[in-house]
Amino acid sequence: MPLLPTAPQPPFTNIAATLPAMAAQRPHGLAIVVPHGRDRHGKRAYTHLTYQQLDDWSNRIARGLLACGLQCGERAVLMVKPSLEFFALTFALFKAGIVPVLVDPGLGTQQLKQCIGEAEPQAFIGIPLAHAARLVLGWGRASLRQLITVGPRLAWGGVTLAQVSAMGGESGDPVLADTRGEDTAAILFTSGSTGPAKGAVYQHRHFLGQVELIRTTYGIGPGEIDLPTFPLFALFDPALGMTAIVPEMDFSRPAAVDPQMLAELIEDWGITNVFGSPALLATVVRHAQQPGRAVHWHTVRRVLSAGAPVPAAVLEGMARILPASAEVFTPYGATESLPVASIGSRQVLGHTRALTESGAGVCVGRVVAPVQVEVIAITDEAIADWSGVTLCQPGEIGEICVHGPTTTAAYFGRPTATLGAKIERDGQLWHRMGDVGYFDAEGLLWYCGRKGHRVQSAQGVLHTAPVEEIFNTHSDVRRTALVGVRVDERREPVLCVELAAHAKTAGPALFEQLLTLGQGFAASRGVVRFLEHPGFPVDIRHNAKIGREILAVWAQARVPAPLSVPVSAPQVSQ
Repeated sequence: MPLLPTAPQPPFTNIAATLPAMAAQRPHGLAIVVPHGRDRHGKRAYTHLTYQQLDDWSNRIARGLLACGLQCGERAVLMVKPSLEFFALTFALFKAGIVPVLVDPGLGTQQLKQCIGEAEPQAFIGIPLAHAARLVLGWGRASLRQLITVGPRLAWGGVTLAQVSAMGGESGDPVLADTRGEDTAAILFTSGSTGPAKGAVYQHRHFLGQVELIRTTYGIGPGEIDLPTFPLFALFDPALGMTAIVPEMDFSRPAAVDPQMLAELIEDWGITNVFGSPALLATVVRHAQQPGRAVHWHTVRRVLSAGAPVPAAVLEGMARILPASAEVFTPYGATESLPVASIGSRQVLGHTRALTESGAGVCVGRVVAPVQVEVIAITDEAIADWSGVTLCQPGEIGEICVHGPTTTAAYFGRPTATLGAKIERDGQLWHRMGDVGYFDAEGLLWYCGRKGHRVQSAQGVLHTAPVEEIFNTHSDVRRTALVGVRVDERREPVLCVELAAHAKTAGPALFEQLLTLGQGFAASRGVVRFLEHPGFPVDIRHNAKIGREILAVWAQARVPAPLSVPVSAPQVSQ
């Protein structure tokens, strides 16, 4: 299957070109600000780079990287904590035409080794801890020929970032590789929350497309101040003319964020835009609900939250924290294509919430122009071209397929995964999201869960989001997860239940209530088995996607077989 660009590309396109353009317009404007301890009065101190400083430093690093022998088109793993160095390095790599490979450190040693091995990088740029892990665990041993350490270098050889910058010199020509729109800009690995992490190949046109979609969809203008709690989002800020205030947090554990720290940064800088996962927002809301707390994000105009649906209770809590004119927006998409659709908290709380709690799934809003979305009949097989597609009618649940300026064309080094996720249509590649959902009569797109998480039982096919959102309305429930288990040669649904913080241990009384609740809706009527779980596994990137594959194995070990369960009473297990 050919991997075709969506349209003829201009002769020269490099996402890093946005930085010198901003440096020319606002040389002294702040590009990146990072907390740097506290001053003698106890106030938080900061260090920063202006647009001109970031442009100059990234030019020096780019010249140094090329002087080290790296070449345009080669790949470099980047394992550096969000910092001034991280942003300078990323723009330097883009400028030199060297492809950064970005992998979540929290994936675990085995997946990290697999991801780095697949990427076949020529360079490894990392902090000392990353280099120590690389040395001990053998990451990239077959392909690496250049090692760059951000910080003190130990016995592993190579050069330091300071040496690379010095090699680039204080003066010299600006660097900007004459890449084309279809040239590879970066390899961004998926979170691995629903299978092996895969490297989505981002071309320069994809990044430029994302910048434009984000700008137009959310009305972001130059001079705004951003608080990006997901570091990759901050890379868009210079292109959008925003100042990025990088929070002091463990980015692999957004749910463990310090809400007081966020409030302090918002107050110090008058932040207008916040990007955070649903788990982070839930932590902020719980903090604000504690007695004696008065949390107000006075200057924030919008909050963007992605990674998983945001619970309506969290949207309600954020409405009490934000100004009346502000709103929480939940862009729908994936690493392979983002954004696809978007909805605001006012529409959710005022209209779609009631439908969600009745089993309709989660509304993700209207498709953002010029993205195109089709819903096709569900199949687990690869589809080579559009002739093998059956389109679904409004209201009919199928797999969501997308095509737009940000839709990636391939996974690096995984041709089989690429064939399973892409469909050729009239010379364009469409991406199969792996999500199921439907369009309603008003043209709104609804999400019903992951295709691979659907439970095919004797009672029919159950999808996770419609079922779970019904049970999530119970006051003693924090969240639920639908999984399938094998019982007496049959596939049966089981609802795993994580209790709310105030709730006591689950038991027959709660499960009787859940059974009664579920019997009241068509979407959940087939669920009669319940298991209490102490705390769901979640993804490492957003702490929001539930690890249903892990829960399915856990549930299978706790559900007896063979066993016949009468619909009149729930099967209680602990």
